[in-house]
Amino acid sequence: MTTRRAFIRNTAATAAAIPLVGILTQRAQAAEFTVKLGHSQTAEHPMHLHQLEAAKKTLADTGGRLDVRIFPNSQLGSEPDMLSQVRNGALDMVATSILYLEPLNPAINLSGLGYAFSGYDKVWAAWDGDYGKLMRANFEKAGIIVTEKTFDNGFRQVTTNVKPIQTAADLQGLKIRLPNIPIYQSVFQHLGAAPTTVNIKEVYSALRTRLADAQENPLGHIELFKFYEVQKYCSLTNHFWDGFWIMANKQSMDALPPDLRAVMMKNFDDGALKQRADMVAWMDTLQTRLAKRGLVFNQPEFGSFREALSKSGFYKIWREKAGEEAWSALEKYTGKIG
Repeated sequence: MTTRRAFIRNTAATAAAIPLVGILTQRAQAAEFTVKLGHSQTAEHPMHLHQLEAAKKTLADTGGRLDVRIFPNSQLGSEPDMLSQVRNGALDMVATSILYLEPLNPAINLSGLGYAFSGYDKVWAAWDGDYGKLMRANFEKAGIIVTEKTFDNGFRQVTTNVKPIQTAADLQGLKIRLPNIPIYQSVFQHLGAAPTTVNIKEVYSALRTRLADAQENPLGHIELFKFYEVQKYCSLTNHFWDGFWIMANKQSMDALPPDLRAVMMKNFDDGALKQRADMVAWMDTLQTRLAKRGLVFNQPEFGSFREALSKSGFYKIWREKAGEEAWSALEKYTGKIG
């Protein structure tokens, strides 16, 4: 298992070892097929690095016939914008939270169910198992192809500039930035917070100007977007697990020769598995680095949050929205919820 820094060095070394003339020649000759993939992560994030590696391997494995071009850091628009482009065929693929497709499949909301997963063993069992198969099948009916393996974005934590969050009561009235995802908003509303929606690229400014006093994201985002510069406390709430799925326009994928499509999908699935391991190694070092940069960490009392959600009726509401089939499929891996 490599650290993120070692992975970056190894990736750079590998790239340097590949003859540049060969790459330029392949690109100059123009691949028969070009696929565009956009995402919101920075160019330093392990997901982007592993996707670049998968794209290079696809170009090599197809003899230069299939060129996957990756656009990080929301270059092609916000995540909802890119998803809209994928749905209408203007963009081939996007790597994003699958929760943005909630209007197409309400059952997918369970991916963001508060305090559902106790650890990575439950996460990967569910998403690599029957629950993931059910979700992918539902999206394919709606014209969206989802890769089999999921990239890890980590468990999400709450940071604030006012006080540490120790129990659910500490969230009362807290102005917290959240992505525009209904179930995320619902969790914090049921916990008594005051959510506000801000694009990820504008969160730093929102925190600095006190438009919001708090935000929630995986530790990787807190480092890469430098939220530690405008936040004082980090509470390890682990309230959601978050992943990135590669979602593709079905017509775009059907236009590829089956052998080339199979190579690309395999390489990106292999990249997801490698990135999961790399993320674990990265997370092991993040808390130490962020603490040195001034963030004060605390371990909340988990029971109070799940108890508060149960009493508020949150789980009952979202069980009805998602439907019994999806709820039962999820509880097969998580145990009874609510």
